[in-house]
Amino acid sequence: QLRLVESGGGLVQPGGSLRLSCAASGGTFDDYTIGWFRQVPGKEREGASCISFTDNIAYFAPSVKGRFTISKDSTEKMVYLEMNSLKPEDTAKYYCAAHDGYVVCDEDYFAIWGRGTLVTVSS
Repeated sequence: QLRLVESGGGLVQPGGSLRLSCAASGGTFDDYTIGWFRQVPGKEREGASCISFTDNIAYFAPSVKGRFTISKDSTEKMVYLEMNSLKPEDTAKYYCAAHDGYVVCDEDYFAIWGRGTLVTVSS
């Protein structure tokens, strides 16, 4: 069973940057779609970015496009979310999730989840 562990969250000032990491273990990684989702208490979880390991196709939510970059390291079984020009509205708990196969960036399709890492953007 694939397991995911997120890291890299923290407090950052508006305009700053953070890099989140998602480490996978316990299973093969090659055919998965990996997504970064975020959730603010009281709001629905949003798919920020997803990447397919098969063909490297990436998706970005309109709210993060141009500011966030997603990348992967197949050998190390890592997925990274580079977040730049951060805004207070990016404050959320960020979750890494996996789907075995190719899928759209919709949380309903992702069955494997990490525990999340908190990102706070505030001055």
